[in-house]
Amino acid sequence: MSIGLRRSTLILPVNIPRFVEKAHLRGADAVILDLEDAVPLHEKATARKLVRDAIPHVARGGAEVLVRVNNDTALLTEDVEAAVYPGLDGICLPKAESAKQVQTLDAQITDLERRRGLPTGHVELQLLIETPRGLLLIEEIASASPRVRSMSIGPEDYCLALGVDPSPDGMELLYGTSKLVTVCKACGVSPMGLLGSIAGFKDLAAFEQAAARARTLGCVGASCIHPDQVAVLNRVFSPPPEKVDRARTIVDAFEAGLKQGTASVNVAGAMVDIPVYRRAKHVLEQAEAVAAVEKRKAQALRRLG
Repeated sequence: MSIGLRRSTLILPVNIPRFVEKAHLRGADAVILDLEDAVPLHEKATARKLVRDAIPHVARGGAEVLVRVNNDTALLTEDVEAAVYPGLDGICLPKAESAKQVQTLDAQITDLERRRGLPTGHVELQLLIETPRGLLLIEEIASASPRVRSMSIGPEDYCLALGVDPSPDGMELLYGTSKLVTVCKACGVSPMGLLGSIAGFKDLAAFEQAAARARTLGCVGASCIHPDQVAVLNRVFSPPPEKVDRARTIVDAFEAGLKQGTASVNVAGAMVDIPVYRRAKHVLEQAEAVAAVEKRKAQALRRLG
């Protein structure tokens, strides 16, 4: 399983045809077909039947496709059964609270992959930490399965569990997001999320600030619920051109210095040593990953004519 770039993940209810129909045109790196919060209980069985056909439909624009299931023993098994078909890239598990939950889900996916002709291990896991219990056990959850690709704090449910309202600056999420980033970096998992609410889709300035705060903490992408938010996430979680240019200058200067026998060089009045060089290399790798994802999406849309 390769850890690739996923700056923006658009969540949409699978039971709303007009949302599914246009999902491939929204420019998101990934799309989550939701069976959880966006689908009323009395419609979940019907929504489940729509997933298999929706997967290739929303993938037409080059986005990865995931399905968010219900972490409820009465619903989870059937949700996963309905989702694991060719074309699926991942399962999003909300309210993850233990390694056992993740391992049980892993085993079910493995069985479905075998029976339905998918490569073993292809379907990845995106885990949402939405309770204090989940946060306390986050290290064992993150390392519970090699399928775990990304993790994030679910801001709305996490605030509910804390008994607080989401604040404008997202300070109630600071500890949880910081801990999540640290654990994810140690486990080779992509940390994602916002330092703020996901719900205010009309206030794009506030949404961008929430994404920028999360990026500053080390998050590499986030989810959204409205198409207008997609471009914000793609921009925030991409290195700006001027940063890429400076990184290229730093890398070139440092590597030239190495040839001269020094591991410390001066670039525009600032010292560049090995840590600075490595950060610059990372920026260039990010830029290459962004270019690759945008190329993938552009090619997919061209194939549609």
